[in-house]
Amino acid sequence: MRKFYTGIDIGTYHVKAVIAAPAERPDLPMQILGTGTSSSRGMRHGYIIDRAEAAKSIREALMRASAAAKIQVKTARIAVGGVGLDEVRSTGDVTLTQSGGIVQDRDIERAMRESEKRASQKLTNRTVIHTIPLEYRVDGTKVLGRPQGLQGTKLSVDTLLITMLSQHYDDLLEATETAGVEVEGVMAAPLAAALVTLSKAQKTAGVVLANIGSETLSIIVFDNDTPVSVKVFPVGSNDITNTIALSFQIPLPEAEQMKRGAVTGSDVPQKKMEAIVTTRLKEMFTLINAHLKTLGRQRLLPAGIVITGGGSGLTGASDVARIILKLPSQVSQIGQLTRGTGIDAAWAVAYGLCRWGFADDTEGNHTLGEALSGGWDSLKQGLRSLLP
Repeated sequence: MRKFYTGIDIGTYHVKAVIAAPAERPDLPMQILGTGTSSSRGMRHGYIIDRAEAAKSIREALMRASAAAKIQVKTARIAVGGVGLDEVRSTGDVTLTQSGGIVQDRDIERAMRESEKRASQKLTNRTVIHTIPLEYRVDGTKVLGRPQGLQGTKLSVDTLLITMLSQHYDDLLEATETAGVEVEGVMAAPLAAALVTLSKAQKTAGVVLANIGSETLSIIVFDNDTPVSVKVFPVGSNDITNTIALSFQIPLPEAEQMKRGAVTGSDVPQKKMEAIVTTRLKEMFTLINAHLKTLGRQRLLPAGIVITGGGSGLTGASDVARIILKLPSQVSQIGQLTRGTGIDAAWAVAYGLCRWGFADDTEGNHTLGEALSGGWDSLKQGLRSLLP
């Protein structure tokens, strides 16, 4: 049977499932065999509040994708996101006592485990999803590139730990498995989206990917081809819908249509509606700008900001981002990896999970960066899924 991969993006308003198979050539996009979507139930701000209802939504999306692909799905990779997603920074140090002080893979793994141990007080009730190395040092000297093969007495590694509230993480796993699918991998949603929206050139120069969802705004920042920050804000495109509904005293469905540009009444003050959308977008990008300032990267990302997610299609989003951040700005087209697949930016997370599955099978987690177009060398030792 032809090998295929399934990715499930469980969002606040929609569950999206993608089934994809490798293309005949590695430089071509994966072939989309089937897609399925359903309205999310039992979700709030990206986390599960009712497992049974969430499981029904997951099952419905999978059934539609399976029917389109004519394939029975038994395993899948899922994305974790929402306000429970966060980051912790830590450092791990180990003494190089074996192999004549030559840095080996096992030394790097020990140092990264030590970094998690040191951060344990900050990890109460949290599950570590990914441990990403940011910088290596041997005897206090910064390493440019890979540390393997260097000689010294002490190896240090600065890490970015991407974490999830353990309760939310467990709920997500249980809901997916209740839907009849075995979870074979878990990835932070911003990482999954980045796999198919950002090029190596963008990640190397420095870029922020912003996903505007219904109830959350998530970002991931890259510099020197390395993920350096992940952040989720509890705001989303629904805030714009709610403001429009209150301003014009209209039902939410009509407010949603207006937000998307489908103005239905001659009495609607178009300029006022556009001002509402612009004001809310300014608030979102101001949050991003403040976070970039804390990272010391405000106005210092040459590749600018790439906007994705369901809210990326809002009129003026790219222009507002450019004005607030004073950076180059564009709406994601998902890029080379999805050309010809027929899916848009709203499917980036689910499709990215399929790409991850393919890379994991062909190269293994330790070389995930090499397996993907525009890959992340810094993730070779760090990216992993932690399942119960």
